[in-house]
Amino acid sequence: MRSWGLSAAEQDEVWARWRRGQSLRLIAHQLGKRGPSVRAFVLQTGGVQHRPPRRAQRSLSMAEREEISRGVAAGVSCRQIAGRLGRAPSTVSRELARNGGRGRYRAQVADAAAFRRAQRPKPAKLVAEPRLREVVEAKLALRWSPQQIAGWLPMAYPRDSVMRVSHETIYLSLFVQSRGALRRELQRCLRTGRAMRYPRGKRLPQGRGQLRDTLHISQRPAEAADRAVPGHWEGDLVFGKRPSAVGTLVERHSRYVLLFPLPNGFTAEGMRPALTAAVMRLPQQLRRSLTWDHGREMAEHTQFTVDSGVQVYFCDPRSPWQRGPSVSASGEAGRGTESLS
Repeated sequence: MRSWGLSAAEQDEVWARWRRGQSLRLIAHQLGKRGPSVRAFVLQTGGVQHRPPRRAQRSLSMAEREEISRGVAAGVSCRQIAGRLGRAPSTVSRELARNGGRGRYRAQVADAAAFRRAQRPKPAKLVAEPRLREVVEAKLALRWSPQQIAGWLPMAYPRDSVMRVSHETIYLSLFVQSRGALRRELQRCLRTGRAMRYPRGKRLPQGRGQLRDTLHISQRPAEAADRAVPGHWEGDLVFGKRPSAVGTLVERHSRYVLLFPLPNGFTAEGMRPALTAAVMRLPQQLRRSLTWDHGREMAEHTQFTVDSGVQVYFCDPRSPWQRGPSVSASGEAGRGTESLS
């Protein structure tokens, strides 16, 4: 497996940061590496870290197997050998049974066999069972999810224990191509379209598109929350065929809707002058506050406040419902609608 210019310590650091939810781009930047190299390193394993083989602490050691071998040669019982080792008698009995019995037991051979049995990953079930693999591939081609396939197999083959596979095994067989179980092109049949495993935890902010120096919606004046005083607005975008978009402003007290065009696009640079022009056409007493979601089009909100005198408040990320009423392309949310063209 290629290291892509990463030392062993850097590889461990990549996996640790990846599991914490950092993006590969940010990881590469913080390690001083090229982004494509870090991505290729993670992609070759399907996003699943392969740990080097190591002996489990509960397993018998080579020294303990030597003691078993000497005890067997001396004709000592399994219970007596186990007492010397501080192990259960069943542990010694199983060790002898799986390695030829008392007459053929050798410590070095038994230790090597135990290490081979502990190797991971073992041959994938989808490699060992061609009939199962054919069924799984056929269902994936029909865009069935791995969960659907795993749940369907016991119903379709109730008496065939071979026709069983977990959805996790299907995912790993797609992501980790070194298993040789499923064709790579079947990755495109997954509904996510992903080619590798992503951490299950929440993705951390990556430093791109972040709104800075924002005021939370909880800091909005109380008069805006109870809708008692006019002049507090909620803003949003209505999209047509990209990149076509229209800005919307809904007045909280009257539910009046104001639409304004975005001739220069809905980027932050195009949004700020269009929003400022729309707000400045309002009477002074109707320019009290504006609430928006965390869309990147509001990245220049600080300059907008300087230009218009209207303070902007923001919802929690991915929580636009905190803002209040929304508006459809036809302006159905408001009692009245005005378009500024």
